[in-house]
Amino acid sequence: MKILVPIAKVPDTTSKIAFTENNTKFNPDGVTFIMNPTDEWYALVRAIELKEKQGGEVVVIHVGGADAEQIIRKALAIGADKAVRVDADPTDAYFVAAQIAAHAKNENYDLIITGKETIDYNSFEITGMVAELLDLPAVSLASKLEVENGVATIKREIEGGTETVEVKLPMVLGASKDLAEARIPNMKGIMAARTKPLAVVPATETEKLTSVAAYTLPEKDKQIKLVDKDNVAELIRLLHEEAKAI
Repeated sequence: MKILVPIAKVPDTTSKIAFTENNTKFNPDGVTFIMNPTDEWYALVRAIELKEKQGGEVVVIHVGGADAEQIIRKALAIGADKAVRVDADPTDAYFVAAQIAAHAKNENYDLIITGKETIDYNSFEITGMVAELLDLPAVSLASKLEVENGVATIKREIEGGTETVEVKLPMVLGASKDLAEARIPNMKGIMAARTKPLAVVPATETEKLTSVAAYTLPEKDKQIKLVDKDNVAELIRLLHEEAKAI
């Protein structure tokens, strides 16, 4: 089985975020970057588990600059067999999806597993876009995946319960929580990652469909006012005059 796993570089959630150029560009200075957790913990690890069980190859692909090599090498250390880096600035989700699809078009992947979403933009777009560009079926929010005889059996959470579907490969899958358990690279994997192939390829020309008008930081938490349990009149006044809730 041949599996492709796109991985993204995202800011660590503990990093302090700032913007430049009149709040139109993200400022990476002083920011620690990591592999997107849903790509790493769920998509990549489940792909490796399937390879270990059935044989085959796991390829990771990243759209971005050379500064992401450490993150790509971590994916190789966890157990991916080789990597591809599309040498381009990931301007938006459509651009990234188009680069992934362009690579995958002639590679005959049986399965493409993406993370549910990236923790920076939370746009949840790549899975569907890649599937549409490749004219493949897609299932998102998968919490369980088994593959047998060219058919994927997928369980996912839906409102009020769970849903189980069967899809003939090839397909695109969006991984969510519980699809796999995170793995920590061991020393053997780290050493092997140094010599695993990492191909750098130019970007495919893609129309830019979106642009950033401005970034804004979340509002600071509002102050909490405590009201004595016996002072109902004050509580009502605050809800009416300040909170505008009544």
